[in-house]
Amino acid sequence: MPNAAAFFDLDRTLIAGTSLLPVGIEAWREGLADNSEMAKWAAAALVFILLGDKGDDSTDAVGSELLVQIAGASASAVDALGGAVLPHLEKKVRPEAHKLINMHHEAGRETWIVSASPQKMVEPLAHSLGMRGAIGTKGEIVDGHYTGKLDGPFVYGEGKAESVEKLASDRGYDLALCYAYSDSVSDLPMMELVGHPVAVNPDSNLDRVAHERGWPVVIFARKAKRAMAFGGVGTGTVAASIVAYLLGRRHGRSATLAQIAQRDLN
Repeated sequence: MPNAAAFFDLDRTLIAGTSLLPVGIEAWREGLADNSEMAKWAAAALVFILLGDKGDDSTDAVGSELLVQIAGASASAVDALGGAVLPHLEKKVRPEAHKLINMHHEAGRETWIVSASPQKMVEPLAHSLGMRGAIGTKGEIVDGHYTGKLDGPFVYGEGKAESVEKLASDRGYDLALCYAYSDSVSDLPMMELVGHPVAVNPDSNLDRVAHERGWPVVIFARKAKRAMAFGGVGTGTVAASIVAYLLGRRHGRSATLAQIAQRDLN
């Protein structure tokens, strides 16, 4: 096996925007989440898009809530959900990320997604990109059904570092030769583990740390935000509009504001 790997954060690093909304929408469509949960996830996704991850787990924790919300769901249903989400995530992968993944493969390094999102959501994406695999938050399964409890750490902050360290031990990676890519200061524990941390479109806190420590900072192309299209509308209102839009699509109706929001989030 290779003695080094490259670890990629998912949201706003490997993909543009957040995985939270596509996952939430598909969970809602499959009956694994109700309208109130969908509204909460939509609001969290908008906050993340507009403000980024501020180093607390409030936004990423919403993704892990899906594993609690689906208590009683069959493992096969969640596998199917991961397949339904995959095309949406594939469209969000940054062109520069594709090039980086290929670069590491050519150098003989394995590549991994490391994300707080559910394992069953990120693993199919990793495989579709030709990566070795993914480390995501896992839900406990008993007798073929999810219990609503986590199976292992919440893969965020120190949880990411713990998961990467265990993987490196299991696969014989020399962490001094490994790379880690992220946009958020919340991933500092993971980035400090490796010999080659790289800040990608960093938030202000990570940008400061990267410059202080002499870490490379790369800027991937940013999609122009259409936040101004929302004017003075609060995120809660927009989230409610998204839910209304989704419900409207099911019944052949539409809502102009929600169409704008949905287009921006895609």
